[in-house]
Amino acid sequence: MPVSNTQLTQMFEHVLKLSKVDQTQSVAVLKSHYSNPRIVDAAMDAAQRLGARVYGVELPAYNDPRTIGNDLTAIVGNTPLTGHPAAKQALMAADLVVDTMMLLHSPEQGEILASGTRMLLVVEPPEMLARMLPILEDKARVSAAAELLKSASTFRVTSKAGTDFGARLGQYPVMTEYGLADEPGRWDHWPSGFLFSWPNEGSAEGTIVLDVGDILLPFKTYVKSPVTLEIREGYIRSIHGGFDADFLRSYMAHFKDPEVFALSHIGWGLQPRAEWTAVGMHDKNDAIGMDARAFEGNFLFSTGPNTEVGGPRNTPCHMDIPMRHCTITLDGTAVVVEGQVVAP
Repeated sequence: MPVSNTQLTQMFEHVLKLSKVDQTQSVAVLKSHYSNPRIVDAAMDAAQRLGARVYGVELPAYNDPRTIGNDLTAIVGNTPLTGHPAAKQALMAADLVVDTMMLLHSPEQGEILASGTRMLLVVEPPEMLARMLPILEDKARVSAAAELLKSASTFRVTSKAGTDFGARLGQYPVMTEYGLADEPGRWDHWPSGFLFSWPNEGSAEGTIVLDVGDILLPFKTYVKSPVTLEIREGYIRSIHGGFDADFLRSYMAHFKDPEVFALSHIGWGLQPRAEWTAVGMHDKNDAIGMDARAFEGNFLFSTGPNTEVGGPRNTPCHMDIPMRHCTITLDGTAVVVEGQVVAP
C-alpha cells in the first residue's frame, strides 16, 4: 500500500535522528528536477522538526552522451555537481547532505566527505524506504561482518552452478552500508544493508557463472540462461553464454573503455527485509534496485570504477550483479553457505 506524506516525514525523522541530526546541525537537501519531490519535502520537514538548520541545493540535470536508459546508476563519475565549485562549497558547509540526486562515484562526493560532512543517499520509492527502514540492529549486523572482512586476506566464492572465483584483500578498505550517516565523513544509502571491499589490484582470478535468477543491474533483469565470466588478473577476459551474455557483452563494449571490464567491489548482502523478488515487482523507472543489492546471503560483485576508495579507475560503466546460492569464504572460513548467512 502507498506510504502517506505524514508517514514519510516520520520515517525521515527516525533516520535523521539516528544519523545524529539535532538543533546543533545544518542539513542540506541536494536535488534536481528528477528528484522525487515527496522525498525532498519529507527530508526538509523532518530536519526542521528536529530543530536543524535546513537549506536546499538544486542543480540542473546532466546527461552523459554515452548514457543508455535513465537509471541513475547507469553512468557514474560526472554529475550535475561536476565543475560547480560554488555548489560543492554549499554542500561542504552542511553537517549532513541528503542526496536525492545521486553523486555516487563522483570525485566531488569524495571531497565533500573528506571535509567531514556526512551524506545520505535517498532515491528509492517511499514504499521501499518503509520496508527497509534502518534500525540499529542493521548497523550491528553489518558492523560485525565488517570486522571479519577487515581481518581477511583472501575472498573466495563457489557455487553449484560453476562459480569458482577468488581474490586477495587488504589494499582497499572495507565499506559498510546500513542506512545511517551517523559518523563524520560517512556516506550511506537508505535503504541498504550490505558490505564490500575491493580485490587487490590484479588479484581477482577465476570463473563466475551467473545462474538463472541472478540479477543484472542497472538492467534490472533476472538472468534467464547461464552466463560464464572468465576473470584473469582482475579483469573479465571473456563472457560466454546465450542472449544474456551477448546483451551484457554488447552493453559493456558500448563504452569503448577496457576499464569497464575490471572487477570492482565484492561483498555480500545482510538485509533480511530486502527481497530477491522485488526487482520483478517494480517498473524499471521506479527504483535503482536496492533490494537486489542488499538481500540477505547474496554474493554482490561489481565492475568498473574504484575511485570511491582512491583507486585509479574512473570509468563510467558500473554494473552491480547480485547472485544467489553462493558460498563465500574468508581465509577459508565460510560466512555464507549456498546463500545462507552463517557468520557472524
